[in-house]
Amino acid sequence: MSKSIGNVVTPMPLLERHGADALRYWAASGRPGTDTAVDEAQMKVGRRLAIKILNASKFVLGRLGGSTSLGPSDVTTEVDRDLLALLAELVEEATESFESYDYARVLERTETFFWSFCDNYLELVKARAYGEASDIGTRSARATLQIALSTLQRLFAPFLPFVTEEVWRWWHTDSVHLAPWPSVDELGDLAVDPGSIYEPVCAALEAVRREKSTANASQRASVARLVVHAPDEFAAALRASADDLIAAGNVQELAVHDANDLRFDVTLAIG
Repeated sequence: MSKSIGNVVTPMPLLERHGADALRYWAASGRPGTDTAVDEAQMKVGRRLAIKILNASKFVLGRLGGSTSLGPSDVTTEVDRDLLALLAELVEEATESFESYDYARVLERTETFFWSFCDNYLELVKARAYGEASDIGTRSARATLQIALSTLQRLFAPFLPFVTEEVWRWWHTDSVHLAPWPSVDELGDLAVDPGSIYEPVCAALEAVRREKSTANASQRASVARLVVHAPDEFAAALRASADDLIAAGNVQELAVHDANDLRFDVTLAIG
């Protein structure tokens, strides 16, 4: 833009249409040292992300039952520990990327993790998090939700400062922009292979969703039988998280068989 040429524009119409966080999201999506064209479609993506952060934060805080004093020692279920192990990888990568000024990479990786967290993990633990506060599985789910939400809100804060400040204030008295940057130490001693449990369970859940979509059925539709043929480690992961998978997919019967190749057989309930 050049004042002498007269092609200078004001960002106010964009701010009014999409919001400051959406405009910042678009700007932060451009790689360092590259020219970036004004892209309102990208701003709309940023606005949807900000709204999702609002909704996901409300959902998670509603599952905590008023308690936000849980910690890593309460995380005992394998799929919960695996989710935090993956989150630890994200924190390490985000920190390294910021130190090398690759902010766009931080946003990209955090956004990818967040959508999986919303689409898969929240669905997997929704029923378990509603249990009795004294139940070990419930405490594990709630602790994981609390830790993950806190970490993700802080990871997004440099990019979406207004929505993250709003949701942070829902359960903190200070500002998210004064909070310490997330560290791996906050996530506990996670002696697991990241993704070894969580990713197989997500693959099975996504197979159920695809079958429902193909049949033009509601995602709440009941599955009469889910049969999974899978290699040993994949099958073991599903058996370890069978209850969560059954609840999330509304599965009446789950059978897991050891096999060399991976195959999902989904039979929807009739009526």
